Amino acid sequence: MTLGELSETLGFEILTGDTNLKREIKSGYVSDLLSDVIANIEPDSVWITIQRHINILGVAKLKDVAAIIIPRNLQLDKEVIEKAKEENIAILRDSRSAFEISGLIYNALKKGM
Repeated sequence: MTLGELSETLGFEILTGDTNLKREIKSGYVSDLLSDVIANIEPDSVWITIQRHINILGVAKLKDVAAIIIPRNLQLDKEVIEKAKEENIAILRDSRSAFEISGLIYNALKKGM
């Protein structure tokens, strides 16, 4: 399943335009601890986190993360969004909790396989 298909299916708000929308998503990970993400996330994953500072982009780039998903409609600084576009990292947002988003993604990826 591509990031665009996942976004459309689950109704995510796309903050970074068409960045990575054609990229295949293989997995997902939920964590707010950057060191945990560095140690455990797989490439081509979506990362669900409430963290919204610029350092999330460095972690996403280091681990080849396709997208960062921000739950609860939390706001991001414009600079983070612009830098994400430059670094080719998609940022999505949704009103649901991280728990609910992770379950929806899990089910969508299992169904799409």
